[in-house]
Amino acid sequence: MSRFEQNGIINVYKEKGYTSHDVVARLRGIIKQKKAGHTGTLDPMAEGVLPVCLGSATKLCGLITDAGKEYEAALLLGQKTDTQDVTGRVIREAPPEEVLLLTPSEVAQAVKSFEGRLEQIPPMY
Repeated sequence: MSRFEQNGIINVYKEKGYTSHDVVARLRGIIKQKKAGHTGTLDPMAEGVLPVCLGSATKLCGLITDAGKEYEAALLLGQKTDTQDVTGRVIREAPPEEVLLLTPSEVAQAVKSFEGRLEQIPPMY
């Protein structure tokens, strides 16, 4: 049986709990394709569309990685964890009545501070 290389881009839905590398490795096994790569790492706790380039389309990975992206997020206000995400141990917690006093404009202003290009140093977890 002759093997042929598939070329193109597949949009894969990445579920929570898997790394982007996990998804690509699994896809490689399913379609028997060695040359495959994703277009930007999604956090293991994130879910959503992960474009995967196959064959000669892997040359496009950099272009797609550098293109604009849009993310949606759900916020948990009033907690700080040692991992900076929901998987960590809570190290500080605001009283619920304090969180309830936040106005929508205060929350929007805080969210706006995360827009644009940011330098992020993830914790060692």
